[in-house]
Amino acid sequence: MTVEEFEELAKHSGERVSLEFLYGKLGVKAVPDGDHREIIRWIARQILPIRGELWLYAELELKVQAYRNGRAKADGVLAPDESFAGQQEWVDPAPALMVLEVTSYDSDTDRRDRIEKPAAYAEAGIPVYLLVDRESCESIVYSQPEDGVYSSVRRHKFGKAIDLPDPVGVTLETERFKDWVR
Repeated sequence: MTVEEFEELAKHSGERVSLEFLYGKLGVKAVPDGDHREIIRWIARQILPIRGELWLYAELELKVQAYRNGRAKADGVLAPDESFAGQQEWVDPAPALMVLEVTSYDSDTDRRDRIEKPAAYAEAGIPVYLLVDRESCESIVYSQPEDGVYSSVRRHKFGKAIDLPDPVGVTLETERFKDWVR
């Protein structure tokens, strides 16, 4: 499948699923549940008052990976205001300071959120990848992309404050995450 064929298919996928194209494979991402959305809201509520020049763009479609022209639908992308003005549906990730993913309770989460997306986001040069893993009840902060991989990976159990490194430079409280897991 070419990236053009994928983009055409994604346009017609409907509202029940989101499609992604990573490492030459078509992936299906579940529509977020209410708890998933609450985690994203909680993170935005903490970051935006401190970093008012930024915005947390929800469910943004990113062009990722030099190899095979990947496409990922990120749960959240932290970037300066108006970073994606004038771009089409699938945007250039260059302005992104951080990408946020919250795991879903589907069979593809392990491969997609824990393996493929850290690789794709590091290859794209996104400085910080925050994974809120509802299965393991931890927040994982990936940072310092070098040669297509994140050289720093820090794991924090829910309830522990986490320092998001520069260029984000914000501390997040994660106690509330415990309310939004099964």
